Amino acid sequence: ALYLAVADALEQDIRNGSLHAGEKLPPQRSLAKKVGVNVTTITRAYKEAERRGLVSAVIGSGTFVSSDLGLNTSLLNTEKNTVNMIEMGLVYPLYSAEPDITPVIERVLHKNKTNELMKYATPQGLLRHRQTAAAWIGSQGVLVTPENIVITAGAQHALQCILLSVFLPGDHIAVDCLTYPGFKTAARLCNIKLEAVPMDEQGMTPKGLAAACKNHEIKGIYTVTSLHNPTNTVMSESRRNELAEIIQKNNLLLLEDDLYRAYAPAAPAPLSALLPENSIYIAGLSKLFYAGLRISFVAAPARLCNRISQAVVDTLQSCSPLNAEIACECMTSGLAQEIIQKKRTELINRYSLLEKKLQGFEFAYKPASLFVWLKLPDFISSMDFEKIAGEHGVHVVSAEKFTVGSMVPPNFIRLSLCSVESIEELDLGLSVIQKILNREIGLTGGML
Repeated sequence: ALYLAVADALEQDIRNGSLHAGEKLPPQRSLAKKVGVNVTTITRAYKEAERRGLVSAVIGSGTFVSSDLGLNTSLLNTEKNTVNMIEMGLVYPLYSAEPDITPVIERVLHKNKTNELMKYATPQGLLRHRQTAAAWIGSQGVLVTPENIVITAGAQHALQCILLSVFLPGDHIAVDCLTYPGFKTAARLCNIKLEAVPMDEQGMTPKGLAAACKNHEIKGIYTVTSLHNPTNTVMSESRRNELAEIIQKNNLLLLEDDLYRAYAPAAPAPLSALLPENSIYIAGLSKLFYAGLRISFVAAPARLCNRISQAVVDTLQSCSPLNAEIACECMTSGLAQEIIQKKRTELINRYSLLEKKLQGFEFAYKPASLFVWLKLPDFISSMDFEKIAGEHGVHVVSAEKFTVGSMVPPNFIRLSLCSVESIEELDLGLSVIQKILNREIGLTGGML
């Protein structure tokens, strides 16, 4: 079909660098005249390019090349072998600070009839696990009953279940202009359209959210209010109040992904605490302790719990009762809190090393965060930096992975402090980063 040929040509121009992120495409009528086809063909070609993630249409402004250039948004690319690399891109939960889990498992097996934990659980999760979840979420500042909890196999599974059950294909959700790549992937799989909202030093701006609601039929909003990924912003209490007012006024459903809150105990109460009937609060545990358990708690209004539970059935049948029991044992015994505190201390030590290594360069960081948002010098782009670092054995993540919509990606990279096994390995990785920043190494080992 002719429209596919036009879409293919657009994709080729984007891939070879003839078109750049954020660049505005010609109006459909003028491009149709230039190519020698009718406007309908160009309209279909633009829609096909948008389906591929190559372009983004902005009402009243035109069509722009997407910020991530249609790249695979997943942070974990199964096609690339990073086994022998120093991992400073992915945010793993500081495994070295976690003690041997064997005693916890032994206590669980001693307390329970093991076979009872090997059966299918109810889709929502066992009551005693939801009771522990309600207490855990309550300690974070969101009051919820066990009846309003759904247990999922990690935060990513939670997001997938929520999008599948609460939203419809074609719905629009407002997100920070820099957002978690896993949510971008989940939205794409569910055919959900993400609308980028500008950010400042406190995160999503109320003015930007109000404009998105005016220009689009926004059904929901997804954000991280404490230690935002990747910028490390923390919303003030006044900012949360402003956003809550807009959410209520426009009858939006808030999805608050609060997986880093335990590392920022002084942060204001979650935004969800202000919107008990208009919010779904996701408390993932994988970034806190024993990620392999794959457990997350979802607090939702009563009217939505059954729908999310049905999505659990449709995708997984039920979350592992054994894994949930182990996770709850960690929390009720106080081990989880001990691990988190140990990790906070180790992260502060690791940051001290980074601060020395990257002295003179600009970056965003909050105490005990798992990652750093590093601004790059003008002589190098974030994608080139990621490539060069990879050639020298260090994996980092460029801003393109996080960017939504038509904005030009900021010239930043995210550096993880928590994924290397030791501070010595972190030192080696930072030395490579330092050399690239100082123009001592470049592509294929040459000078920049």
